[in-house]
Amino acid sequence: MKVLRTPAQMGDAREQARHDRITVGLVPTMGYLHEGHNSLLKAAREQCDRVVMSLFVNPTQFRPGEDLSIYPRDEQRDLAIARAAGVDLIYAPDVDDVYPPGFATEVAVTGLTEVLCGSPGSRGPSHFTGVTTIVAKLLNTVDPDYAYFGQKDAQQATVIQRMAEDLDFRTRIVVLPTVRERDGLAMSSRNAYLTDEARERAAAIWKALLETESVYATSGLEAGLEAGRQELDRAGITPEYFEARYPGTLDPAEADSDEAILVAVAADVDGTRLIDNILIEPEKGKVNAT
Repeated sequence: MKVLRTPAQMGDAREQARHDRITVGLVPTMGYLHEGHNSLLKAAREQCDRVVMSLFVNPTQFRPGEDLSIYPRDEQRDLAIARAAGVDLIYAPDVDDVYPPGFATEVAVTGLTEVLCGSPGSRGPSHFTGVTTIVAKLLNTVDPDYAYFGQKDAQQATVIQRMAEDLDFRTRIVVLPTVRERDGLAMSSRNAYLTDEARERAAAIWKALLETESVYATSGLEAGLEAGRQELDRAGITPEYFEARYPGTLDPAEADSDEAILVAVAADVDGTRLIDNILIEPEKGKVNAT
C-alpha cells in the first residue's frame, strides 16, 4: 500500500492505471475509520482492480464553530485498517494542496441542498457546497471508475449523484447500506464523542425510525412521523428535523403516496450531532434499513 500526498502523485498513479487498463474504485473518507468505511472498502475491493481511499478532513464543509478542530483523527490507525482491507493507494493531501492560495471555485448543487441538513436552521446549503467541491476535485484527481458512499448520509449521496450526472463525470456513484451497531445506532466517526449515557440514549434514533415505519404501515404517514418523534421525546432527544421526503428529489412526501419514502432525522445528543434515515417502500409493505 502506498501513501500519496499530492495531486500530482495521485495523477501519476491514475495515468499508470489507465496505461494498465485496470478499473479504479475510490472510497472518500475523512478518516477515523469504522465498519461502515470497511463495508465500502470491501465493495471496492470486490469490484475493482485497484482501490484508492482518500483521507482528508475537508474544512470547507464545516460551519464556523463546528467540530473541525476536534474532529477525530488517527492517521496511523486509519492506515492500518486500510492496509488490512486491501487498499492499494491512500490519497492523503494537505489542505494547502487541495485549496492552494487563490483557490476561488465552488461547485454547488441547487434544489437538493436547501432542505434537511441544508435548511437555514441546520447546517445550511454551504455545507453541501463544501462537500460537492471536494468530491468534484477528488473525482477529477483520482478519476475513478466507481466511487463509494454510505446511505447514512442519504442527502449527501443524492446531491453527489446529481452533481456527477449534471457535470458528466464518468465515475459511477455507488451507494451502499448503512452499517449499524447491535442496537441499531448508525456507525459514524462522531460516535466517538458520545459518553456512555449519551451512547445509550442515541439508540433511540434508530428506534424512532423503526417506529415510524411500523405505525405508517397501519395508520399512515403523519401518525408514523408523530410516533417516531414521540420515541425520541421519551429518550430526551429533540430532533433538528424528522421529515419524510421522496428519495432522489427530496421533495416533501405526501400522506397518500404509493412511492418509496425516505424518513430522515438529525438530532443533537449531548452536543453530538447525529443523522440517520430509513427508506420505506409502501408497495412492498416492508422497509429497507439504510
